Amino acid sequence: MMPSTPSTPSTPSTPSTALPVHAARIDEQLRERLSPSLLEVIDESAAHAGHAGANAQGFGSHFRVRIASPAFAGKSRVACHRLVYDALQNFIDQGLHALAIEIIKTP
Repeated sequence: MMPSTPSTPSTPSTPSTALPVHAARIDEQLRERLSPSLLEVIDESAAHAGHAGANAQGFGSHFRVRIASPAFAGKSRVACHRLVYDALQNFIDQGLHALAIEIIKTP
């Protein structure tokens, strides 16, 4: 007789068990950390369905951020991108797969 094994809860059969990220949460966090004068967060995940990094939900994995902030004054484009990535690191750690950043320089 074979010993019984404890049952374990089943996990979804998805490529990633990461929870999807919501555009509103990204928006909120960028507003708190960078005080943008212009901010647009677009979830482009549906356009990437079936691609690497896409999740089974069809949202919350690929985003575009258009942002202007006084925090960018005097900084290079790369430095501005670093500020955005730093502000969103917790989402990247949670499974945010792709982030397109458009820095809008204001006069």
